[in-house]
Amino acid sequence: MTDTPPNSRPLPRFPGHVETWRSDGQPGHDAQIPGLVLICEHASNALPEDWPELGGDLGLDAKTRASHAAYDIGALGLSRGLAARLAPACGGAVLVHAPLSRLVYDLNRPADHPNAMPKTSEFYDVPGNHALGTADRLARLDAIYLPFHATATAEISKLVTRGRRPVVIAIHSFTPTYFDQKRDVEFGILFDDDDDIALEILRAAEGCGLVTRLNEPYSAQSDVAHTTRVQAGPLRLRHSMLEIRNDLIADAPAQDAMAARLAPILAEALHRAGLLHP
Repeated sequence: MTDTPPNSRPLPRFPGHVETWRSDGQPGHDAQIPGLVLICEHASNALPEDWPELGGDLGLDAKTRASHAAYDIGALGLSRGLAARLAPACGGAVLVHAPLSRLVYDLNRPADHPNAMPKTSEFYDVPGNHALGTADRLARLDAIYLPFHATATAEISKLVTRGRRPVVIAIHSFTPTYFDQKRDVEFGILFDDDDDIALEILRAAEGCGLVTRLNEPYSAQSDVAHTTRVQAGPLRLRHSMLEIRNDLIADAPAQDAMAARLAPILAEALHRAGLLHP
């Protein structure tokens, strides 16, 4: 690809998908103001196949597209299960999730990060990202990154305007091995500059049966907490980022079971932090 505009036709925009749960835990809206916003930036492995200007199918083979390199396996189902279970305690819940694969644009990376549009991911090659020029990067920024974060900002801002300061939690999953290195952790609680909620979640998780650790398998104090910095940081909202090993949430029943296990932990942590619905 080159620095010249790839095409003159108007490009689509891919805002975040928004789902809401009422204070009774059912989908929809009611008079209550939700106190919880979940964000799932790596929810989808969909590709903009009709839009070569945005990478099209990226030249991916079926194995890569179905792999964790393309999306956080199980994270969306887990997010929905947590939202439904936590909504009654939080006066409702909002979920914002991504419409496209992180291999097109990783929404949890700033625009200047080399892995915002990665050429490789672990052992997986991404041919469509090998020769991106400035115009190509700008096209994806305008079509994918900016609309997604605008969606999340709008949802949070509406809640704040209505008088509620929501807790913001990003939901991710990770692989049992990475570059052939086994990971023993099963439940990671990540924090950057706000450790209060993370520490409360860690305390509440004691005895839950999961190997639970702070800032593993990644440290949020590196470059993996972009979304919570952007969405919670400016308003100083309480926030955390959760990582669940994807072999524990590989299918719908496992995702539901994990949501049932984690929801009481999170509710207890938010209660201790004084953040639950009055």
